[in-house]
Amino acid sequence: MKLFACFLLLGAALNLTFAEEIKLDEGVLVLTEQNFDQAITDNKFVLVEFYAPWCGHCKALAPEYAKAAQALADAGSEIKLAKVDATEQGPLAEKFAVRGYPTLKFFRNGEPIEYNGGRQSADIVSWVSKKTGPAATELTSVSEAETFLAANEIAIVGFFKDRETDAAKAFLSVAGSTDGFQFAITSNEDVYAKYEAKCGSVVLFKPFDDKKSVFEGEATAENLKKFVSVQSLPLIIEFNHQSAQQIFGGSIKSHLLFFVSKEAGHIEKLVEPVRDIAKKHREDVLFVTISADEEDHARIFEFFGISKEEVPVLRLIKLEDDMAKYKPESTEITPEVVEDFVQKFKDGKLKQHLLSQELPEDWDKNPVKVLVANKFDEVAMDPKKDVFVEFYAPWCGHCKQLVPIWDELGEKFKDHESIVIAKMDSTGNELEHTKISSFPTIKLFRKGDNKVIDYNNDRTLEEFVKFLEAGGSVEAESDSEETTEKVEKDEL
Repeated sequence: MKLFACFLLLGAALNLTFAEEIKLDEGVLVLTEQNFDQAITDNKFVLVEFYAPWCGHCKALAPEYAKAAQALADAGSEIKLAKVDATEQGPLAEKFAVRGYPTLKFFRNGEPIEYNGGRQSADIVSWVSKKTGPAATELTSVSEAETFLAANEIAIVGFFKDRETDAAKAFLSVAGSTDGFQFAITSNEDVYAKYEAKCGSVVLFKPFDDKKSVFEGEATAENLKKFVSVQSLPLIIEFNHQSAQQIFGGSIKSHLLFFVSKEAGHIEKLVEPVRDIAKKHREDVLFVTISADEEDHARIFEFFGISKEEVPVLRLIKLEDDMAKYKPESTEITPEVVEDFVQKFKDGKLKQHLLSQELPEDWDKNPVKVLVANKFDEVAMDPKKDVFVEFYAPWCGHCKQLVPIWDELGEKFKDHESIVIAKMDSTGNELEHTKISSFPTIKLFRKGDNKVIDYNNDRTLEEFVKFLEAGGSVEAESDSEETTEKVEKDEL
């Protein structure tokens, strides 16, 4: 005991620190402020998750993260996965600028880089492996190929004997620049025979649909990237936390959405029969199911103006700046309806479906006028009026804070002959000419020329009055962006 005490005193005298023992939780290193530096020093490659115990996204990631750690350990990899409870280890979270949960950083020889891969175990393994090894694993035997395919749900293999061909170079270029997937390359004749592959071919192996896809066409980097992006997704994919990044981050930006109930059997009755149609259009339109049985999907239903009582129902969305949405003419979901709907969309024959609520009978009884999409132009585009409109969302906290000020503004100008104060719920009303991407958004529709002027000043009664009395010519004195709630479009 005396010897141990002397050892501690000697360490203190020499300004030494003793690293806390690193514990394992399902194969994941549990790091703290006391053992963090030691873990990074002792391991060449470490992926660290900064999490909060109460965070829903962190909870969803936990099993996939542990699964990835186990897969790396089983493969004998020197890559380690670790986690830090950022709510308990504040100095570490501050040191690495953790501003949200989960935040993942990959430490390579002690230097951190941002993790931007997927949230499923296969995505994690693929991303960290890509950062630490060759772009494509060399397969020299059938056993190596079998091991490689067994370890990766999605695997892309190039069958090239001559690595100097343009096709082989394009393949290796895509392998090196594409995160989230594992690539391999082989010139072994036995491997060719095992997988019935031709020299110069590229094959994507997967656990769903037809199990593998063979690339066809000119093997350019651009074509190969699209092949991987398209063929790595199921013909019909279910929207959930795990698949969201695959859906929104892929190359296909047009999505046919089936709002269905899995419990009611809609998948088997209505979705499965359109599988051949999905295959026909898979390079242009992604077929996605969204379950009405999941409470987490309520915001998506709201975004499309759909109630769960309407299920099953179809919609189509084009993920571009205007987030154009389309609705089929028929309420039925049959192969014929789906094929007609998708083909008309591809041919540019569909008109956007814009949401509009019913106009309240008392819409103009109060100082603040209540607008809906179908009535908007008639009121806001009146050349004799300056119409000041707040576009809001009922769930937006900043919009709720603005209510008493906006009501006071309406009261001030209720008898003004040329100024109208109005508001519109933009979760239930959409305009073709005005797209709203954050809440609250405030715009002045100026009288005379109907010019639309964005309001970016402070949200105070004084600033609103000053802006209106100047006819919208007052320049912004402060940036209110930090107090604006953004619409999360990637959640649909």
